[in-house]
Amino acid sequence: MSGGTQPFLSTVPGTLDGKGRVCVPATFRHILVSQATPGLYLCPSFVDPALEGFGQSLIEAVHQRLAQQDPFFSPTHDDEAAQVLAETTLLPVDENGRIRVPDAMIAAARLKDKVVFIGMGQKFQIWDPDIYGPIKLERTERARALRLAAMRSGGPTQ
Repeated sequence: MSGGTQPFLSTVPGTLDGKGRVCVPATFRHILVSQATPGLYLCPSFVDPALEGFGQSLIEAVHQRLAQQDPFFSPTHDDEAAQVLAETTLLPVDENGRIRVPDAMIAAARLKDKVVFIGMGQKFQIWDPDIYGPIKLERTERARALRLAAMRSGGPTQ
C-alpha cells in the first residue's frame, strides 16, 4: 500500500436494487475520492464468486507492475493483464453514492437483493451474504491455523 493511502476497512451490508444499483459505503467513497479515483474500479474476482472494488492507487500499482514485464515475452504478463485490466470497468458514482453494477458482474458474483462489502485494505469485495458466510468461516479457520502455527513455532509468520 502506498504511503498515506487509507485502507478499505470493515464489513458493511447493503442492497442491490432492481436496476442493479448499489450504494457504496460512505467511508469507501471517501477513500476513492482521496485517491482521485474518477468513480470506482470494479472487476469480477477470478478466484471467488465476488466482485473486486478498488481505487486509483491500486490500478496504478497493477499497471506499474505489469509495465515492468515484457508485454510480448513475459510468461505471466498476459494472464495477469487479462484477469485484472481486461476485466476491470471504471464505474461512475452518482450523486447518491450509488454505482450501476453491470449485469454480467451481477451474474458472475451471483448477487441478489442483499450484498455485503468486505474491506480488504487496498481493495474491497462485494459478496452475496449467503455465499460469503461459509467463506468467512473458512478464512477465519485459516487465520486461526496460521496463528496456532506461529505460536507453536515461537514467532510470527511471514
